[in-house]
Amino acid sequence: MKFICGPQSFIGRSTAGAIPVVLYSKSVPAGGVSAGGAAATAVRRLGLAPAPAAWDLVSLALSAVAADFTVRRDTSVDGWTRETDLEVAVGDLSRWAGLSDQIASTLAFLTTDRWSVRFAGGADLPEAPKNPRLSAADSAVLLSGGLDSLIGMIDLHTGGSAALAVSHTVRGDKANQVHFAERVAAIDHLQVNHNVSTPWKFRETSQRARSLLFLAFAVLAATATQRYADGDVVPVYICENGFIAVNPALTPGRVGSLSTRTAHPHYLGELQSILDALALRVELRNPYAEKTKGQMIQDCSDPNLLAELAVESTSCGRYQRYGLQHCGRCLPCTVRRAAFLSAGFTDTTSYRYDDLSSYASAELEDLRAIARARIQVKDQGLDRWIGNALNSPHVHNAGALRAMLSRGLGELSDLLDVYGVA
Repeated sequence: MKFICGPQSFIGRSTAGAIPVVLYSKSVPAGGVSAGGAAATAVRRLGLAPAPAAWDLVSLALSAVAADFTVRRDTSVDGWTRETDLEVAVGDLSRWAGLSDQIASTLAFLTTDRWSVRFAGGADLPEAPKNPRLSAADSAVLLSGGLDSLIGMIDLHTGGSAALAVSHTVRGDKANQVHFAERVAAIDHLQVNHNVSTPWKFRETSQRARSLLFLAFAVLAATATQRYADGDVVPVYICENGFIAVNPALTPGRVGSLSTRTAHPHYLGELQSILDALALRVELRNPYAEKTKGQMIQDCSDPNLLAELAVESTSCGRYQRYGLQHCGRCLPCTVRRAAFLSAGFTDTTSYRYDDLSSYASAELEDLRAIARARIQVKDQGLDRWIGNALNSPHVHNAGALRAMLSRGLGELSDLLDVYGVA
């Protein structure tokens, strides 16, 4: 499916058969999509004036998310893999020359779809604030409302970093994001959403491309700091435990987009090379790439503050489906519960399915997948289970990551033993 993405003036040149995507507007074009209108307003209200190249990166990310929402997986040949053609308007076309194939490859890794990406001139920057300012932050950090990002904020603060928190808002997390940013003394807090709006009732729910948008917003914020204006490189922190970052397929049936890749070292490495090619002085960092979630909890620099706030954090992959309550049995919930157990940290989270021993094995799909992974490692070895998960030119610490994955599976295994899940 083809999409042409940019301001309304650019969309007017839409080619036949292409779905128009109007960026930084709340007005949905006929037969098309709008995206990013509220995000541009949020940046302007904070008084920030990011680098133009960073806005172009956000334009690309919004375009990818709009396409991701619109193209149904169940209508593809194999019921999953889609073919998407993007034409995106940017402000400085020369910066994007030669990057189309690399960007398409990066998106393919992220979503396991086939992408074609082209760029054209003709983009307009979103309206600038009347009194622009530069943030005093020395870094930007993703603050999702999850436990990992909370620990990351706490560690940065106690380590003396003055971070600009960047949150992508979803129902159920917005208030927590504000509370965490205030309690951990973020210098500024940018809360944004893609606000993709379509005339169709259907929305594809897998939405793997959102990962690019999360990071693009953080890069955007980093370029609006005094540190960036002074010519320095500004860190952007993606605080994700290494087990979920690599996210090895628990079973062969979970290969591909069923395993998210938001913070996978290959993806972050590819995106870093794109930022470097765009001459954006931003460095992507995951300080927890070699730690399990249990280690993150155990090593948190302010355990008292973590004990106060941890219960408010969100980990569940089905949080909205269960009325803003953790289900307790999806993989993210399982990793959370195993981490608390491993760290010896009291878990006061309210789980819809609390006592896992009282449910039939057929209801515990994710836990049974963990059990099968444990059996495979015992019978065939750790490397057979890891498979190709660490095969990347951007992975320079494969030994440390391999050891971390073994510890992470061990944390999960201990949780299974507690509840007698085999």
